[in-house]
Amino acid sequence: MDDYPLLNLFWTMLWFFIWVMWLFLLFKIVTDIFRSHDLNGWLKAAWLILVLAVPFVGVLVYVIVRGKSMAERDAQQAKAADESVKAYIRDAAGSGGRTGGGADELARLAELKEKGLLTDEEFRRAKDKLLA
Repeated sequence: MDDYPLLNLFWTMLWFFIWVMWLFLLFKIVTDIFRSHDLNGWLKAAWLILVLAVPFVGVLVYVIVRGKSMAERDAQQAKAADESVKAYIRDAAGSGGRTGGGADELARLAELKEKGLLTDEEFRRAKDKLLA
């Protein structure tokens, strides 16, 4: 351990961290290239060749040129995923787009009957339809 001072260990850790961050950015850029709908096939191929052939320069150029649109695509994908999850939850809960569930509808019907706005026959039909 005497032949490897603490400062060298620090520099090794720093370069390792930079390398890991670069790999993360490289994978992010490659997925963004394929996700981008505003690039045609030839431009996607050109960006891939640039990023893979000249890695450090290609990644830096991509972030400078397309960094803003990259963030916009990430936000759009997150919003679409959020809407998809909410739609799935609504379907799984069985509300079918209503604001309340069946119990809320039944309570509203009972309230209308108590106020005298529904007759017993109308209440029974609406309740049978709701529970069916």
